[in-house]
Amino acid sequence: MTNLKNISATALLLTAGLPAVAQAPKISGLAQIWYTQMMDNNLRHNSLSPYNYYNPAPHTENSFYLKRVDVKLAGGFGDVEYEVMMDPTITTTPILQDASVKYKLPYNFEIKVGQFKPLQTLEAVSSSAELMLAERSMLARVFGDPRDRGITASVGFGDPSAFGGRFHVGMFNAASKGNDANAQKDLAARLEMNYGKEHLFGAYTLQGTTNLTDKGSLTGGTFFGTGAPTPAEVLDNKDKTTNLGAFYRFQNDKFHAAVEFITGALGRRWPSLNGTTSREHLEQSFMGYVGTFAYTVNKHKFVLRYDNLNYNSGDKWYGNNPYVNTAAGTDYTPNYTETSVGYIYALAEHYRQSCIRVNYIMRSKNFLAPRAGQTGEQGGDSLVVAFQAAF
Repeated sequence: MTNLKNISATALLLTAGLPAVAQAPKISGLAQIWYTQMMDNNLRHNSLSPYNYYNPAPHTENSFYLKRVDVKLAGGFGDVEYEVMMDPTITTTPILQDASVKYKLPYNFEIKVGQFKPLQTLEAVSSSAELMLAERSMLARVFGDPRDRGITASVGFGDPSAFGGRFHVGMFNAASKGNDANAQKDLAARLEMNYGKEHLFGAYTLQGTTNLTDKGSLTGGTFFGTGAPTPAEVLDNKDKTTNLGAFYRFQNDKFHAAVEFITGALGRRWPSLNGTTSREHLEQSFMGYVGTFAYTVNKHKFVLRYDNLNYNSGDKWYGNNPYVNTAAGTDYTPNYTETSVGYIYALAEHYRQSCIRVNYIMRSKNFLAPRAGQTGEQGGDSLVVAFQAAF
């Protein structure tokens, strides 16, 4: 018995002197089930306007909707961390959402490579479990949500509890969740700073061109109207694509207030190459802003968000205004707003873990075409009840 005790003690001492080995993988997950209720029949019966910039899905039917089931595996060893996250409910693209490896280097440098969101918008880089409302803002879901494959390098500075931050710069395929098929790359950068634990602010940008294979066989699409560019000029532009945004967020135990602004060139997101002209001007730009306010009392949280996104902020087109038809009484200018009112009831200690969200989404009335018996452009509102459990 004495010998066994001595052997055990010696083994513990030797183990304590060895370097750390690989961490046990940590498994976490999130399930969100929605019920969506149309507040009238427009979302179901009406077709989208001739200018399909706004996408109201998945709010087009009264339905139970399996929004997301995220399963995440994370771990590491030494100064290397890895993360893999997938959603088996996805049917239109690969179910793999995030897959990355991060290397922590001296002087607070980090290198991250893999598939993840390319540093854009405030809300897009937040966990789905932490959203104030059931869905992200238009800014985040259009310009921040799509994943991409690439590499980032970052450096941290300052004191996270006083004033600090981190600067990121990255290069991405611009091929969504797929391997690249061209020589072009997106360049992205992001600066995040904090003042104490309550204030977060920063800016981000993205610069890119077409994601089509460019081996000398690309052709420019044709725009029509006075002053329209030639196909050669369209080809020379190569669907220049940009983002430039800034944000600020204040958050403590009771209050949450956030504002964000973004602008840029639509570019390849509504492309103009190889016979396609899906926007109204070669250099068409967008601009959007969003403001969110929330107040928490015990297990109850009340949320208000105003969201605006204009897909032709410079009013650029060739010839006459393509959006306005005076005879038909329609104006399809792609400037959309969403006003969302929300309530969260926490079923667990913190609302992020297990909660019920109730949202009413009021949309601007200019993204649906009138059906028989209607005049003028149309829209539709939704009531959403989102059930969430996280672990």
